[in-house]
Amino acid sequence: MVNEQVYPVEVDTLLLASAACSEVLPGDYVLEIGTGSGFVSASLTRIAKCVVATDISPHAVLAARQIGLMVVRCDLASALRGPFDLVLFNPPYLPTCSEERVDDWLEYALDGGRDGRSTIRRFAEVLPTLIGPDGRALLLVSSITGIKEVREVLTAHGLVTDIAAKEEVEGELLVVLRCQALNRV
Repeated sequence: MVNEQVYPVEVDTLLLASAACSEVLPGDYVLEIGTGSGFVSASLTRIAKCVVATDISPHAVLAARQIGLMVVRCDLASALRGPFDLVLFNPPYLPTCSEERVDDWLEYALDGGRDGRSTIRRFAEVLPTLIGPDGRALLLVSSITGIKEVREVLTAHGLVTDIAAKEEVEGELLVVLRCQALNRV
């Protein structure tokens, strides 16, 4: 059954899942922030040593638990402590002004604030505390949000990025950035 309050599997979900499957190692402890339907995490459960997911939406938490995932309801990773070997995040990245907000749970998966980078900035602040010595993160971003600007946000928090995957969809460029701590590269 499709829950209209849960972000469905879309092109960005598939791109992140593909990049994650290429990145994950058999001994990895994986954290997916904002799991939504749980599709990305579920694609890694047979490879990684442990996969845990978070989501702020009770609807998403329920959907992911129904497919057998270990999910914690919280904002970003506020209820968890690292280190994790691999952190995944398909953040809300659509630029949204206050007049466009509809105040439902699906909005949490879409609303990136005025410039589309509000949640990404908060993620960049906590990411260095979540990844272990050889840890890395995969962050999906869009040309709508400004890929260069997102990379600048990550750099400001001591992270170095490279492109792990990309795909153009209807004039929008989707990119999965691989992030690591600058002193670990």
